[in-house]
Amino acid sequence: MLNWLLIFVPVTLALEYLAPDRYLPIFASAALAILPLAGWLGQATEHLAEHFGEGVGGLLNATFGNATELIIGIVALQAGLHDVVKASIAGSIIGNILLVLGGAMLFGGMRYPEQHFNATGARSQATLLSLAAIALVLPAAYEASAVAKIPQGAHYLSVSISVVLLSVYVLFLVYSLITHKREFVSESGDDDTPKPVPWSMGKALLVLGVATALLAWTSEILVAAIEPSTRQLGLSNAFVGIFVVAILGNAAEHATAITMAMKNRMDLSLAIAIGSSVQVALFVAPVLALASLFVGPAAMDLDFPPGLVLVLLLSVLITGQVAGDGRSDWFKGVQLLAVYLILGMAFAFLAGESPH
Repeated sequence: MLNWLLIFVPVTLALEYLAPDRYLPIFASAALAILPLAGWLGQATEHLAEHFGEGVGGLLNATFGNATELIIGIVALQAGLHDVVKASIAGSIIGNILLVLGGAMLFGGMRYPEQHFNATGARSQATLLSLAAIALVLPAAYEASAVAKIPQGAHYLSVSISVVLLSVYVLFLVYSLITHKREFVSESGDDDTPKPVPWSMGKALLVLGVATALLAWTSEILVAAIEPSTRQLGLSNAFVGIFVVAILGNAAEHATAITMAMKNRMDLSLAIAIGSSVQVALFVAPVLALASLFVGPAAMDLDFPPGLVLVLLLSVLITGQVAGDGRSDWFKGVQLLAVYLILGMAFAFLAGESPH
């Protein structure tokens, strides 16, 4: 569906080398080029997973499902843009549970008066988001406390929390894929849609490698153009990280979640929306925090600005309320989208300042 946007890959290359000072067109072109590349990366991962069985396939999808965010994040770490990395982490979590889930419930509800999903699985993932929100609050609370602090305490606390979050994520994979996978079975019954023939192992690996390489290259161009572009537009790095970079990293998943909801497959739609937020919070965020120990000019801690912490907590709170009863309709989608729109307006008025 987004393949026509591949034209922006050579356009980005041309702009980067022929007009290197045209930061805004470069940023826009690189952003559009990332969309189809993320889609191809996701397709290659799915087809590769078909060759390894359900358990390993689920692990592959979970690991590579957020490869775009990881690539963009690592490139931003190399450039020392810790504020953009933190904003994109928060934006991915917020965008998935407000924008994607809200859009899925709205468009699905416009076709079906009421849709149902497995409430047990949804509550399990919402609880994981609450755990992640608590973990992300503590470094900020530590830094804001008036008591005497250990030198570099926030750094050591962030590393420790990252290890805990990664451990919980691995255990959640075991829980959802092996020991309690029945709790995540769809409520909507078997899907009769014929599945496409999986690609060969060689083709899947080739597409995965090419898409990853092009994504890394395009992400490097995108990140280099972020700061001059935000200055031209009068926007903050926080706004770009939360509402631009985060959306780019999840574009393919966004479209899939809404499409599945319109086919009355709300379990799959929720698995994509809430599950992606869980992956970002428990996998991407700690991996980037640990990677910053080896990449970039300085280590990145998990001390998120108070503004980002607040919106994370509020987003997780409303998601738990909306997803807890096992049913959805169009008005629930409107409520989630309204919260996302309000947050977008609030961050748009930051005018280049960090959210405090």
